[in-house]
Amino acid sequence: MQTQELPTDQRLVCSGTSWQQFKSIQAGFSDSPGIRLFYYRGTLEIVSTSPEHEIFKSIIGYLITTFLIRKGIKFFPTGSMTQEGEEVSAQADESYCLEKLKSIPDISVEIVFTSGGKSKLSRYRALGVQEVWFWEDGLFTLYNLGAEGYDRINRSELVPELDFDLLTRCVLMNSIGDAAFEFERAIGQS
Repeated sequence: MQTQELPTDQRLVCSGTSWQQFKSIQAGFSDSPGIRLFYYRGTLEIVSTSPEHEIFKSIIGYLITTFLIRKGIKFFPTGSMTQEGEEVSAQADESYCLEKLKSIPDISVEIVFTSGGKSKLSRYRALGVQEVWFWEDGLFTLYNLGAEGYDRINRSELVPELDFDLLTRCVLMNSIGDAAFEFERAIGQS
């Protein structure tokens, strides 16, 4: 049996872009699913996501949503909605507002395959996102916004009951069905 290698995320970065130019480019991509646009301090980033990226995004989103529902936490899943502030724009892979719907979510989740990670924290700080969770190389890395910027944390301060070891183990399972079953079984026991 032949296996087909999945394409990786594609990334284009353009420096020296004005906010007005970014807004025009953003309008041009408005009907382009799978394209994410980011802007901060004159730098435009355009990312086309791979199938593998979208699979992990969906699994992680499903499990987080399942946890929030099962634990009775009031939330609004805002997905990859565009988050904008003064000359800053980002689209997380998944995002969540807790308690009430807001223009800037409380939690943004980034799936990192080719770029980003910690370098994206400056954008999220400018937007005021309270927590940013990165999935990269089979691990979650969490950051909470403090007075001086983001601090790396081991457990979410907004959703402290969420067991990231369990979440990681389930995300890495071979099947979404197995992952969902195991995750729901485990959180039902806690």
